[in-house]
Amino acid sequence: MTRKKKIIYVLSIVLSVIYLLWRVFFTIPWHAHIFTLIFALMLVGSELISNFTAFVIIIFRMMEAKRGTSLKIPAFDLTRPIPDIDILIVTHNEDVKLLRKTVNAATFMKYPDKKKVHIVICDDGCRSEVADLASEYHVGYIQMENNKKAKAGNINHALEQLHSPLFAIFDTDMIPFSNFLYSSVPFFTKNFADLENDPDHTKALGFVQTPQSFYNADIFQFNLFAENYVANEQDFFSRDINVLNGYNQTALFTGSNAVFLRKAVDEVGEFPTDTITEDFELGTEINMQGYISLATTQPVSSGVTPIDIKGVIKQRTRWARGVVQSCRNLHIFTNPNLSMTNRIILINTYLYWWTFTRRLIYIIAPLLYAIFKVQVVNANFWILMIVWAPGYFLLHYVLGDASSKIRNERWGEIQETFFAPYLFIPVFLETIGIRAKKFKVTEKNVTFSLKDRLYILPYLFLWTLTLYAIIKFNYGKWGSEIIVGSVITFWLVTHFINLSFCLFVSMKRNIYRKSERFAREAIGKINIPNTNKWASFKTKDVSEGGFSFLFDDPKIKLSPNQHFTGIIYHEDTPIEFQSRVVRVIEDEPVWYAVTIQVKSVKNQNHYIELIHDGDNSLLPKAQDNWITPLDELHLNFVTHLRNIERSLMRLMRN
Repeated sequence: MTRKKKIIYVLSIVLSVIYLLWRVFFTIPWHAHIFTLIFALMLVGSELISNFTAFVIIIFRMMEAKRGTSLKIPAFDLTRPIPDIDILIVTHNEDVKLLRKTVNAATFMKYPDKKKVHIVICDDGCRSEVADLASEYHVGYIQMENNKKAKAGNINHALEQLHSPLFAIFDTDMIPFSNFLYSSVPFFTKNFADLENDPDHTKALGFVQTPQSFYNADIFQFNLFAENYVANEQDFFSRDINVLNGYNQTALFTGSNAVFLRKAVDEVGEFPTDTITEDFELGTEINMQGYISLATTQPVSSGVTPIDIKGVIKQRTRWARGVVQSCRNLHIFTNPNLSMTNRIILINTYLYWWTFTRRLIYIIAPLLYAIFKVQVVNANFWILMIVWAPGYFLLHYVLGDASSKIRNERWGEIQETFFAPYLFIPVFLETIGIRAKKFKVTEKNVTFSLKDRLYILPYLFLWTLTLYAIIKFNYGKWGSEIIVGSVITFWLVTHFINLSFCLFVSMKRNIYRKSERFAREAIGKINIPNTNKWASFKTKDVSEGGFSFLFDDPKIKLSPNQHFTGIIYHEDTPIEFQSRVVRVIEDEPVWYAVTIQVKSVKNQNHYIELIHDGDNSLLPKAQDNWITPLDELHLNFVTHLRNIERSLMRLMRN
């Protein structure tokens, strides 16, 4: 980081602190009505917390730049013993077809000595079909009856019967890549060597968290038609914030695709069972025991993320309540066993779940003034411009510069607005000790019903109110009146745009594709119908239902609906298949979309591995900042109008 950039970063914090001091001491309406005063204090508190979380990111980013080193995956030292590792695939009642993909992928994971990899399905649903699946793949099966301790109880029960020095955790839907062990275990073998060579200056490694990655578009990417230029909403934490935590040797455990030192877990008393976020709490307990934790940047597994509002809201509600529970259990504000850095990370994580309450407060504040003339900030416009504007805009510039390319701050506000109406009550209730009675595993199969339409109501209400406030507040104003009221108008318009996105997200988008496509370049050959000739090809993308390809020789042609047989290769394994041409795309060169049927079970396993062994590069890993919110709004507005037009045309034809 250059000296100039450091000065700008520090200046943004200084100016923001000056503004906050002015806000606290000079702008609170102490003599207003009690309810106005309470809201004014809530608004100030929200600003203080928002700035604190921003400062943490900026300072951590400066510390990262000062350190000047990136986390590189070490190589296996084959002159040293390779440790045994248990692979725990945890399942309860999830779809066995989904579980099969994860188990299949686990059998393809590479390791210097495959005999030391022990795959185990941990099933507390006691399902015979899961036992049969384990037998089919020749992996371990541990069932648990009458589990009252949810996922943590299932894992603890399995660990009691396993003894490897390392173990990895996978959820049912989190499919590991073949390089998973090569991207995680070497951190431990290097740590073992460092502990032997320099025990006084080396801390033991407790766990390595690899990123949570998803091979389908999330609710924002999918419903906003943004699959090509917006990264997955969870990437920002997994591949950025948690990596920053890892630079400080206190990465958070996020529930799956992580490798643990068994000794560290045993020392803290196994997985905690008095919280619904056992992952978050376990990771912190391991850190408090003196172990370090790291987070890597490159995905080495991939799963399914829900895209229906009901599923997403239930998932985030569980996470929110769980983190609040765990923070209470860990006493993050007073626990003497927490280091300062770890405490800041935990407090910042806890405050994140209050972001949604703060977002509602920010939305309501300008509405109160624009509609009801309730003033929750006592400030002269010109003084506000002098004290607030420099710090605000410089801080947001720095946050944009300090943030990775995964997600910009503007997009973060849209996502916060979306979750705000549904998360602020669960967070508040959990904070005052009112717990939810029951939680279920998030359903990954997409289901839509009439009730799902009702999720639009809070956004529609706030959107309508904000539009009315913009019109009412600015109607009849001219000249200096518009300038003086520009701050209120600025916030109203900002929230109006955010709420417009929420409306579009909550509108159902039809799903036509039965399986996800993955960009894969596999080679193969086709037996040309009615000839004895074979033609070589290379795939563009593959899916469970078919693939698209280009012939090496562009002179060879196939016709729509033409049937043929062929072979596609996964590494050196030939996969025999039967196929039919679905589409002929007349580009230069011509390429074909075809179905695929694979009869051999062995070949099916190799084909599934071909699909899922690697990231879905068809989905972006960074945000395209050339696409502005206004561009995105225009796209959604036009797309939905066209859909309405098509629906009306169909009705008229019928």
